[in-house]
Amino acid sequence: MSDADERLSVWCAGKDWCPITSTATLIGKKWHPVVVHRLLQGGPMGFNELKDDVDGISSKVLSDSLDDLEEKRLVNREIVSEKPVRVQYSLTERGESLESLIEEMHDWGAEHLTPADEKDGAIS
Repeated sequence: MSDADERLSVWCAGKDWCPITSTATLIGKKWHPVVVHRLLQGGPMGFNELKDDVDGISSKVLSDSLDDLEEKRLVNREIVSEKPVRVQYSLTERGESLESLIEEMHDWGAEHLTPADEKDGAIS
């Protein structure tokens, strides 16, 4: 069974909205969809490359996000060299399967949200 076929265990109280809350639990943290988006767009990346590509994220938050995404089997962490230690992050099959959802989030935001640099109506 491939990674994308293996289901994750979740707990839900309401069957009608369980898939929505479960998905939100997986990618609902502020930086998770951004990290997934960058890996979808740029392919496998090292930590520093990913940090540079995710403008505004601290090293600690990126590290925590990557750990969480790896635990949820959305991101792979691979050691590419021992000395110096170099790590590369990539999406799993499950992570890649989020592409249409991430694109929809982008498209919805582009249509309905005002960019932060436009002061009137900006979301804070």
